[in-house]
Amino acid sequence: MSTPQSSAKQRASNLPGNSEAWRSHFELLSLYRDESNQTVTERPSPPGYWGNREDGYELHGLIRNDLYTFDWNEQRSTLEFGVGDVLEDRYDFEHNERVTLNVRGEPHWRGDDSRLELIYEEHADQLRVQHPVRIQSDNLREQRQAAFTHTLDPENTTQSAAIDVGANNTIAVVTETGDTAVYHARPEFERFQQLSEQLAELQSELPDNRFTSKRIQRLYDERSWKRDHARDAAVKHAAEWLLARNVDTVYVGDLTNVLETHWSTDVNEKTHGFWSHRQLVERITLTLGDVGITVTETGEYNSSSECPTCGSDAVTRNGDSFRCEACELEAHADVAGAWNILQSAVGPMARPAALSAERGRDASQEEGVLAVE
Repeated sequence: MSTPQSSAKQRASNLPGNSEAWRSHFELLSLYRDESNQTVTERPSPPGYWGNREDGYELHGLIRNDLYTFDWNEQRSTLEFGVGDVLEDRYDFEHNERVTLNVRGEPHWRGDDSRLELIYEEHADQLRVQHPVRIQSDNLREQRQAAFTHTLDPENTTQSAAIDVGANNTIAVVTETGDTAVYHARPEFERFQQLSEQLAELQSELPDNRFTSKRIQRLYDERSWKRDHARDAAVKHAAEWLLARNVDTVYVGDLTNVLETHWSTDVNEKTHGFWSHRQLVERITLTLGDVGITVTETGEYNSSSECPTCGSDAVTRNGDSFRCEACELEAHADVAGAWNILQSAVGPMARPAALSAERGRDASQEEGVLAVE
């Protein structure tokens, strides 16, 4: 891949469509070969990397769908692509020689290949491959559902559920039949804090005229990736859990105009740095929607400060613990919030057995998930 040789070439590479970029390349090539025209004095390169760091452009390459092939394998996948005549001459490739790269990861979707994107991440010194595919509409739903073990069964009775989203616990779920589940976020937040402390230490060691480094950028990426991966994994697990109970409608608490600045720096870091309510709700809506579950946002104001059994506001919360002083209900605080959300959407229902004061939380802990059933 090469750096553009002129501003005109730069404009051609930044056109939105691959075909447009190639048409512009050929037009520039014609001008270059026209001896009477001196506007293009250097031979233009095919559409490739969009500039370099010094020029202020991201190193980003495009490969036509008929110029590359993937060999997918559980142990080792490879990507092969041709480089074209211009790069063969410039970098002494043999005629029709192909570049082979080892690739980590497995494809999420199957379909007709689109143009491949190679993005060089300078701070990590590695290439990131984006492999878009075109999926036929009659196969789209089938591929989405293939990622899940369970599916909705329209032959059997469906039910509703509610989700309380939060920073201490990513998701708390209650179904109409009283099943409950809670997905912890605390272990991930502790790791987020540890990486934040490392970042602060590294930034304090930088010279006065520098603000970042490759190591700092790598740590930022690692912190974001691990946080997002934990969130997405919890949502997918919750989708499986809901499908297993034939839940086709979910109500999610809307925290718009509820979040505010807190006196505790830890709480502020958790609610405004580590955790994003909107991103989490969007991920829930997308993942559950893929498997046919309808998601509706509903008000969450006071959902965790009122008793779901008697409606009293004489409640005490301490971490995950919730106690109503009026009726002596003891429950998981986020589950009580989800229970309130569900009752406001579908009407009063019987108390879930897992919230009973007489029954302990005999829950199993697995992969950061606390499941109370």
